[in-house]
Order: sequence, then structure tokens, then C-alpha cells
Amino acid sequence: MGQRAGNRLILCSLGVMLLIGVSLFCGAESVQAIAPSQMDGASNFVTEVVDKAEPAVVQINVSRTIGYAYDPFSLMAPTERVVRGLGSGFVIDKSGQILTNAHVVDNADVVTVSFQDGRVLEGNVLGADPVTDIAVVQVKARNLPTVALGNSDQVKRGQWAIAIGNPLGLQETVTVGVISGTERSSAAIGIPDKRVGFLQTDAAINPGNSGGPLLNAKGDVIGVNTAIIGGAQGLGFAIPINTAQYVAQQLIATGRMEHPYIGVQMVALTPEIRQQANRFTGGRLQVSADSGILVIGVAPRSPAAKAGLRPGDVVQRINGELVTEADQVQRLVEAAGVGGNLQLECDRSSRTVSLAVRPEQLPSTQ
Repeated sequence: MGQRAGNRLILCSLGVMLLIGVSLFCGAESVQAIAPSQMDGASNFVTEVVDKAEPAVVQINVSRTIGYAYDPFSLMAPTERVVRGLGSGFVIDKSGQILTNAHVVDNADVVTVSFQDGRVLEGNVLGADPVTDIAVVQVKARNLPTVALGNSDQVKRGQWAIAIGNPLGLQETVTVGVISGTERSSAAIGIPDKRVGFLQTDAAINPGNSGGPLLNAKGDVIGVNTAIIGGAQGLGFAIPINTAQYVAQQLIATGRMEHPYIGVQMVALTPEIRQQANRFTGGRLQVSADSGILVIGVAPRSPAAKAGLRPGDVVQRINGELVTEADQVQRLVEAAGVGGNLQLECDRSSRTVSLAVRPEQLPSTQ
């Protein structure tokens, strides 16, 4: 399992090839009170969710050849070295489209999908997006059971969260908790290369759960289980289903996902940030603006560099919209798309500078 100094963030698929180091993206329901007599019985809202969703939850098995093993004292031919792993997924279309994590199927030579009725079908990866960690696998089948997709924009802290998957290869495992946080940035949980605002849950998630559904009390999928922080308890993370569904649609249609970028490091400007910038840069930066987005760094040959953006510039408006949070800038870049047009109004040492930036596709090494 990959690790960082201190806490470890583990992408929750199982197998040597799939435990990748991070240095390596529902309607609010009302739940009626459950009487003790109901709790003593064989059925409750959790079992009802399981009955509804579990037939569409699958185990994804992968293998990859990583080379050959040689024995210098043997006359036998070299043997292939194959690593295997597994994760989870769920059917989103009855014709055989399955949503899972990109890291589950990363570099896999062979993908098979195990269904709860005993069938094992060959899978074909339609597309995988490492930036959001979403992938779509296609199997040849008809009339498969599917999950119901919720609306993750309406998820609230404290609501029920139910995870179904195959942790440690233990098929059909169900765990229950609550949503303990929303919009956890990828940087905050230790994977800054992802573009996702994660849902946080204390429902138990373990290696092998990756790609499985996180459901609400109505049985609607609100997230795709993805990662845990090693050494911590009750800190699991899921990709919101609205994000996952948007990415999946692009992968199904084109096999790839566009991620526009402009190539800047930035931070929301506060009086403290301004003071630190002016104090610790030895006079190289002279920040005078009171609000906006401070540009800390500009990547060489990036769209921002080509447009003339500089460290120390304070972006105050984009396409006429006042910007005060870094997330706003990212949203506007995404909305513009690759090749789009962004008109930036910046403060540069008390002078107003207007720049035109055209986002480009995020480089694979970014």
C-alpha cells in the first residue's frame, strides 16, 4: 500500500498491482424512526437498501503481466510473472456498463466481472480517467440489474451512508455509517493530483471496496467508494455520484475525459497571505490588492504563461465574474473547456492588467 510520511492514504482496491501510493475525483432523505420491534425483526431500512442495490454490485478481477521470471539453473523456458487484484463496481446500464475506479483497472491485461448469480464475464475497459479516478467497464450481457443513482449535490452531513463491496475479497459485504463530511478537497486528504470534492464517511471501507457504491437510506447511489486514510478510523472517502456520472458519460462517448487547465498555483488572498507574500519574497512580489486570487506560481509553457500571467498577480475577475475563492477559478476553467476563452482582470502592483487565457488539456504528467 502506498504511503506518505505520517498518514497513509490507501486507494481501496486489493492486490499487489492495485495498491498505488498517493504520491502515486442523492436526494436528502427523511428516515422514519425505527421502533424496537422493527429492529428485532429480520428487516430494516438497511436490509431493504441491500435487497434493492446488491444484485447490481459486482466484483472486478484484474491481472497484469509484469515480466518474466528466469531461473539460470533451469532448462525450462522463462515463466510469466502475473500480478492480480480485485475491486468492486456497480451496473449503471442494463446493457452491461459498469462504473468503478480507474485505479482498479489501471494497466490491466485481463478484466473479468463476477456477478452475484455466479456468472463471470469478460470485461472491456471503455475508458479510465485517473484525474477523477473513474472508469467504465463493459460486459456483454442483457437485462442486468442496475442501481438507482441519487443526487450527491443534496447530500448532508449526518445522513445515513451504506457501503456495499468486496473488501479483502469478502464478497457481498455491507457496512453502515453516516456522511461525516462533504466537499473534502483532494489536497486536504493527501491526493492533490485528483480533481474531486470527496464525500467523507465513517462506514467501514477497506481494500477491495474501491469502485463499490455508497448509498443513502433510500438505496440510491450517492458516491463511489475510493480511499481511506491508513492509521485512522472512520475516515473513508467517496467520489460524488454526480461527478462520477458526468465523467462516465464522457468516457462512454469518447473513451477519454477532457480536463482543461491553465497552469497556475493560487490561493485566496487574505490580509495574512498578502503580508506573508510581501515579507517572505524579498520584495520580488508586491501585492497591494485587498481581495482576489493570488497567483503563487505559473507553470512554464502553460496557458497562463503564454498569456503573460505572473506570480504576484491577483486575479479579481474572470469573464466579468468577481472571484474570491480558488474553487471558483477551477469551476470557471472547467466551464470554459479546452480551447475556450477566459478574460482575466488582474491587479499587478496596483495596476489593472487584462489578459486572455485559453485553457488546454491537462498534461498526463500534471
